[in-house]
Amino acid sequence: MSLRELSPISGLDWVSALPSNWAIRTIGRDAWVRARLGWRGLTASEYVDEGIPMLSTPNIKNSEIDYAGANRISRERYDESPEIMLRNGDVLLTKDGSTIGTVNVVRRLPGPATANGSIAVLSPGPRIDGRYLYWFLASGYAQSIFSRLRDGMGVPHLFQRDINRIQYPAPPIEEQRAIAGYLDRETAQIDALIEKQERLIATLRERRQSLVADAVYASQQRDTNKRLKHFIRGVRQGWSPQCNSWPADGVESWGVLKAGAANAGRFRPAENKELPESETPRPETVVRRGEILVSRANTRELVGSAAVVDRDLPRLMLCDKLYALAVDSSSADAEYVSLTLGTRRWRDLIELEATGASHSMQNISQADILNLPFAPPSVEEQRSLVNDLRVRSSDVDFLITKAYRLIELSRERRTALITAAVTGQIDVAKGA
Repeated sequence: MSLRELSPISGLDWVSALPSNWAIRTIGRDAWVRARLGWRGLTASEYVDEGIPMLSTPNIKNSEIDYAGANRISRERYDESPEIMLRNGDVLLTKDGSTIGTVNVVRRLPGPATANGSIAVLSPGPRIDGRYLYWFLASGYAQSIFSRLRDGMGVPHLFQRDINRIQYPAPPIEEQRAIAGYLDRETAQIDALIEKQERLIATLRERRQSLVADAVYASQQRDTNKRLKHFIRGVRQGWSPQCNSWPADGVESWGVLKAGAANAGRFRPAENKELPESETPRPETVVRRGEILVSRANTRELVGSAAVVDRDLPRLMLCDKLYALAVDSSSADAEYVSLTLGTRRWRDLIELEATGASHSMQNISQADILNLPFAPPSVEEQRSLVNDLRVRSSDVDFLITKAYRLIELSRERRTALITAAVTGQIDVAKGA
């Protein structure tokens, strides 16, 4: 791989120069795009245990397409839509909702498969390699197009005509294949590094969780008659209006927190959506410093996640999937309560009480949260324990932060590498 001389002649507004033997073409001229898909009234009740995989966005979001985890339809239903029977080389692009721009390519088709109506299918013609088209759509430029769509509509949608009109840099087909192969290899190394850091984070979190659990368990009294409700002054819940897809700052602009604002025991104020100007804010639902946020509805692993609001955000509101617990400060410390709810023993109790039709959406009631056993020591001892844990876990927290930063930098490098390769800024043939 090396840098190359570029020609300043370019018809693309996002790149000033391209190699002289590259063209500028539109996707619709070189690929067969199907983004107006319908299943003639297909409903979830028609899914079968043994049948043809019908991919949806969650099945294409990782590097490997998850055929095994896809919903399945009958052969008769599959045969109704031959135009979206998948083939190796087809590119899959999510075209609806907040996940617009999720992209993958069919590399190793295990058998007959199709896609649901949220995914556009792009079949490459003789002028474009499917893997190259995939890498172009994963580039910073293409993703910026999808981001503008996500940010500019209430319920964003990528129309077939929009996909057909997207311009792309078109090197000769053999060079496209070389670029695709190069990016396959280089990004695989970056992805392996990211995966290694994610495993490290999981290990460090387990270490921190074990430290917290040991301290909390040892501090709890053996009085099984005490319940969390005896230490709570009140519980509030918010609302969930139709919001913009981007976050608000919670200070100058109004936002509504998402259920994930309490994930992993940390208050995450950026996990919100900005309230549209057409909606009237509800100041009575604004989060308050010192409250404990508890996720009411989430996956089984995350329902009941708790975190303490650690700052003042006068325009950040609760959603209806979050409870806000006000602790009686004379008898309990909010951070101690939050740490307790995050330990394995209390997590097991929460998951046992959670209900829901699917693993991906479980609910827990206020009553079930408030009736959890809770027999803490004196409030002074609780605060002392929290301070001690903060000191003892600081090294672990530093390593977790460092790993997250490395992941962020790796992802930035990955995006830059893809964009450089599909715009001819690097000559992959010289590095092959």
